[in-house]
Formats: sequence, structure tokens, C-alpha cells
Amino acid sequence: MTMLADRVDAVIGVDTHKHTHTAAVVTPTGGLVAHVTGPSDGPGVRDMLAFVRRHAPDRRVWAIEGTGSYGAGLTTALLEQGEWVVEIDRPKRSARRSGAKSDELDALRAAREALAREHLAQPRRRGDHEAIRVLLCTREAAVRGRTRSIAALHALVVSAPEGIRGRLRGLRTGALLRHCARLRNGAGRSSEHRATIMALRSTARRALACEAEAADLKSALRALVETVRPGLLAEPGVGVLTAARILNAWSHAGRIRSEAAFAMLAGVAPIEASSGQTVRHRLNRTGDRQLNRAFHTIVLSRLRHDAETRAYAQRRTAEGKTPREIKRCLKRHLARRIFRLLEDPAHAA
Repeated sequence: MTMLADRVDAVIGVDTHKHTHTAAVVTPTGGLVAHVTGPSDGPGVRDMLAFVRRHAPDRRVWAIEGTGSYGAGLTTALLEQGEWVVEIDRPKRSARRSGAKSDELDALRAAREALAREHLAQPRRRGDHEAIRVLLCTREAAVRGRTRSIAALHALVVSAPEGIRGRLRGLRTGALLRHCARLRNGAGRSSEHRATIMALRSTARRALACEAEAADLKSALRALVETVRPGLLAEPGVGVLTAARILNAWSHAGRIRSEAAFAMLAGVAPIEASSGQTVRHRLNRTGDRQLNRAFHTIVLSRLRHDAETRAYAQRRTAEGKTPREIKRCLKRHLARRIFRLLEDPAHAA
């Protein structure tokens, strides 16, 4: 494969921050040409682009850290200008006794990291894909808020006065939430009783509000998933949330170079674990764990409801495979199937 140094005349490494960005212009051999630090707002981005064009007027590539966070605005502006942008993880800092660190050094390391890589990652696409990401993150926060509120509600019930605890004992979570949300205070009650009623009511209503918020966000996610990849939800075991996680990791066609790379990203590519006369593979515990979680959920659903998957599991069990090995094989097959579906233009909206 052609290395990056043979394809460009300059690499611009960028260390991104909330208020400032630092860029370093580097030659294909890794030598520093110039560096600049400027504000991260619109005028600052335009000034940085003009600076880079003066020092690297010909073929160039931008190696940016944090294209989905602090570098999102810079990345979007550069792509709109037709610039070539690649995403770089936080580079490993060289071991040195002085412990030197600065924004200029981090930008230089980002550029040299891009030069050293065989495969370069494209930034995730915005638009509908970014909408899926923000809705998914917000819904997960709402679900966590509901879980914490329910835990707090159960703790309040345990320590509540007997008159309250007796009425709430034995209620399931849903009934407990609805009952506590309708509690009313009495004028002749003690301060402890009134405060407990207020705390129970407030906590239950918070949990119900988070539940309603999560449901609304899930409905919005369904509409976006059906817009971006209508055929994804038709796959057995694929629901709205798992489809959203898959689209969030995949982003767009061409970003991931092969189905093997997609399987590695999902943490479902088999890893050799052979020793002596034993030849086997083990589960991969690296990669995007949210994507891996989505694949795990789909496989569990298929093992329960899909006749073809159950028949496969029975056949592999008869061959001596363990349940964990069978799930590993199913995840790897699922990664191949999902990747081909995502990359196929016929399944695009």
C-alpha cells in the first residue's frame, strides 16, 4: 500500500482544544516547517487555513485529533473547502526524562503519527449521522437518570416511616413509580412524614420524566434510522437502538476499508489462542464496545427467536463447540452481513 509520504507534499497536524487550535506543518519526512496557534472560532479557522496554504500550497492532508469533539468545527470547515482530512487518535508521547509537552509538540506528533500509519481513518460524517449520535447519547443519559432515580426511590422506601413503607411494600417498580408520583401530604403529619412524601413524589416523577424522555428520543431515532438505512431494521434481531449504535460506529460508506476491519472495530474478529496441539480462537475484547454490545444483543435475540440461528447453534454444539465459541462465530458472521448491507448502495435511503 502506498504510504502517505508518497501521496502528499505536507502533513498538517492539529492539536485541538476548546478555545484554541494549534497546527504544525510537517514535510513528508517528518521535518517541521512552521506552526501556528489560533482561536477555534470561524475567523480563527479561516486564518489557520490561510496560514497553511502559504506554507503548504500543494498536496496536503490534515491530521486532526478529536474530529468529533473539539475539532468538529475545524473538520467541518475544512471538508467544506475540499481539504483532505484524516482522524488521528491521541498520539503516544515519546518517553523522555524531561517530560516535555506542549500544544506545538502534540500537533507535531499528530502529523508524524499520520505519516507512520498504514491505514488512515476518515472523520465521521455529520448530518443525519451526527443527529443519531447526539440522540443516542442523550437517550442513554436519560436511561441512566431513570435507573439512578429508581435506586434512590427504593432506598427511600426502605427507610420510610412504617405508615408509608407498609403501603409501598411489595409493589413492582412500575406500580411503585406511579403510586409514589401521586402521593399527597396531610396537614397533620409530622415533619419526617411530610418530607418523606415529598422526596418519594419528587424522585418518582423524575424517573417517570426520564422514562418519557427516553421513549421520545427512541421514536426520533427510529425515524432517523429508517431515513439513513431503511433495510437495517428488517434484519432479524436488529432493533432501533442496536441499529443506531451500528450506524454511529460505521458512519458512511468507504470509511471502513473492509468487512474484516469492521469486525475488528466491533471487537468480534477472532484472536488466535492456540497452544501445543490445541487450535482455538478466543473472544476479542478490544474495539468499540458499544458496537460490540449491539452485536451481542442481536445474536442473543436471534438465538432466541430465529429458527435458522437456533439450528446453527445446535449443529455447532453437536460438533463440540461451547456456547461462547458459538456466539463468537455468530458475531463474526453478523459483522460480515451487516457490513455488506451498509456498504451496498441499494440499501441506502
